[in-house]
Amino acid sequence: MHRTVSLGVALALFTALTPALADSTATVGATSFVNKGLVGVGRIPAAQRDKFGETFGSGSGMSMDTAGWTHDAGTYKGSLWLLPDRGYNVAGTTDYRPRLNTIGIEFTPAAPGAAGQEQTGVKATLADTLLLTDDKGTDATGLDPLSDVRAAAGDMPMLPAATNGKLALDNEAIVRLPDGSMFISDEYGPNIYRFSAQGRLMSATQPPAALVPMRKGAPNFSSDNPGPGAAEPDPKDPDTGRQNNQGLEGMAMTPDGKFLIAVLQSATRQDGGDSASTRQNTRALVYDASDLAHLKLAHEYVVPLPVFKDAKGKTKVAAQSEIVALSDTAFLMLARDSGNGQGLKGDTSLYREISIVDVSAATDIAGGPFDAADKPLAPKGVLDPSVTPAKLTPFIDINNNAELGRFGLHNGAPNDHNNLSEKWEAMSLASVLDPKLPDDYFLFVANDNDFLAQDGFQVGAPYKADDGANVDTMFLVYQVTLPGLAKK
Repeated sequence: MHRTVSLGVALALFTALTPALADSTATVGATSFVNKGLVGVGRIPAAQRDKFGETFGSGSGMSMDTAGWTHDAGTYKGSLWLLPDRGYNVAGTTDYRPRLNTIGIEFTPAAPGAAGQEQTGVKATLADTLLLTDDKGTDATGLDPLSDVRAAAGDMPMLPAATNGKLALDNEAIVRLPDGSMFISDEYGPNIYRFSAQGRLMSATQPPAALVPMRKGAPNFSSDNPGPGAAEPDPKDPDTGRQNNQGLEGMAMTPDGKFLIAVLQSATRQDGGDSASTRQNTRALVYDASDLAHLKLAHEYVVPLPVFKDAKGKTKVAAQSEIVALSDTAFLMLARDSGNGQGLKGDTSLYREISIVDVSAATDIAGGPFDAADKPLAPKGVLDPSVTPAKLTPFIDINNNAELGRFGLHNGAPNDHNNLSEKWEAMSLASVLDPKLPDDYFLFVANDNDFLAQDGFQVGAPYKADDGANVDTMFLVYQVTLPGLAKK
């Protein structure tokens, strides 16, 4: 698997009047996937509030309403669902009510490679906000579930609960289904939840025991981000299972609707997830979705996360932030570094890239000994020799300043309004709707702005983000060729 650049576009790089990024082709097996470049940018202001009067949070997860996507006279219209996470929690978690936002989209794409573009090609408008509740209709919460667990009952497994008794959710990814119901993955469990179109919990799927966070021999879903006046968990980190704030960050349905794929943000504690330099071997869980109320684990694979060098030359592992399924054996995966971008002190990101993950030749470990917490598959980050991991092929470099500069954006200093923010965590596809380009799609990528605003208001109180941070919700749109996707 490799990446090549088309000759015609490469030659264009030698002309002084063409600052465009060349098309890049990622070849996986016999299939070539083409990135034609950035074709649109848009913003929702940091000051935006939702219909409940609270500061709007942006994209931990995103799902395009493909059924309502239309094209007329060069402009596309439609809507998407944007999933925020657990609320403004810089100083600890709060009783923020989890919700889902509906965003109206009007998109006029730029020609690939065209310079001097405005940041108004994507006009995004907040249309509605839906609260998520538990199975009894009670509000859920973003509060850290420090030690409380809601006992399993009926078909419902044990669930993370806050000290106020509410279901604790840290939403990360969304799959909207044709009937309006939705799968939402969370950080705390890390679980997969199915909600009705009205936002009520219908069912929950718990991952294999190897992923469930354990402290002192008992399940404990805390992420070490206690609410006001609460104590930290003991110990601070889980002994086994997902690391704090490293749950099911990415999730997507395969194009044929048969499988749901969920990926852990980084390796479990026992698989090297206790260190930023050894957390590379994460897991992709592939569920049979023929029965939406009872997902069944069909396959499980090791995904080796990308590594990069930090400013001091130390090896770091990028965290997986979102996926888009191309088939039951391949998916796009967005991975990134942390601590850099608009709103933070660090200005330059060293890694934000979308890769193609191919599991077709990887070892299927579902239902085997590595699904138990006491059998690490990568102790201290060293993968068991019996396991063949998935293969990654680089596809889109989000940090490419040649592309960003066409729209007045950049990665790095100055750390201003046009520097990309830290967390890019949402992706979704919409067809180009061109019979001449049947395999072309718009790949929407959105940030999670962490509710960073100067006139913020949540849970009945105003707040102001540190260091004057005002971080907009942003959309970057790439035109990509994904052969065979429409035929599945």
